[in-house]
Amino acid sequence: MALPAQLQNLRLPAVAAPLFIISNPKLVIAQCKAGIVGSFPCLNARPAEQVEAWMKEITEELDRHNQANPDNPAAPWAVNQIVHRSNDRLMHDIEMAMKYKAPITITSLGARAELNDAMHSVGGITLHDVIDDRFARKAVEKGADGLIAVAWGAGGHAGRLSPFALMNVIREWYDGPLLLSGSIASGGAILAAQAMGADLAYIGSPFIATHEARATDEHKQGIVDGGGEDIVYSSLFTGVHGNYLRQSIVNAGMDPDNLPDGDVSKMSFGSGGSEKSKAWKDIWGCGQGIDKVKSVQGAGDLVAQYIAEYEAMQKKLAA
Repeated sequence: MALPAQLQNLRLPAVAAPLFIISNPKLVIAQCKAGIVGSFPCLNARPAEQVEAWMKEITEELDRHNQANPDNPAAPWAVNQIVHRSNDRLMHDIEMAMKYKAPITITSLGARAELNDAMHSVGGITLHDVIDDRFARKAVEKGADGLIAVAWGAGGHAGRLSPFALMNVIREWYDGPLLLSGSIASGGAILAAQAMGADLAYIGSPFIATHEARATDEHKQGIVDGGGEDIVYSSLFTGVHGNYLRQSIVNAGMDPDNLPDGDVSKMSFGSGGSEKSKAWKDIWGCGQGIDKVKSVQGAGDLVAQYIAEYEAMQKKLAA
């Protein structure tokens, strides 16, 4: 199946994952100008009224870039909608995404046909992140245009399956747009994702350690200093299992090796955020691929690095 127009003609077959708290217009704009899809969670814009200002800033800046660089246009931008029942501003954020005709919507923690229909009505596409085959089938049944396979090793909420296993089971029946997430932190890894059957790579944690990211200096340096062995898989912080940087758990006064389970029934993505989520705001989501991150740099420079690595690996394999 051919990819939707929004996912074609990228300078690198990659989508930057929406980073909770961290992604902001500055980062999204830099990612898009560098040639990959940039994205942000709508819930990062607080209060809710701010999300319109963010979308306006992104669309206007990318329009200016495209007018000045007709031979080098920016990649499309994307918004992330948390479809969990506790997100009491979901309809507001969908309306804003429709107003600004978001080219791509990434949905998480639930699939809803009415959201897909809404974005289709303004010419957008939807990609739904899934951790197993059961959720993948539900997303497609409800009208998602593509899937993001979130495998073991991905930052934040992540599945338990190896990327090989997850890609194999989905590709047995699904020939639509498929992205792969999980420890992708180099141009070679992007090419490997394609070799496994993905159309594009989905990259998150390395962008935390960029100048544009809305992360603390300590968080950025933690990405640079950390490695795969420093990642802890736990459900404590949101009720859903995810990967987090060990040092941030230690900094919070807890033992990373003896964490209690979380309660998924108390997960909250309300407009004000739950007291629990506020308590864990300094717990750093992070994937296992951060060994490849050696310094804090500009997002555009990071993408350029990946492009060079990707092309070098292609040449090496063709030799």
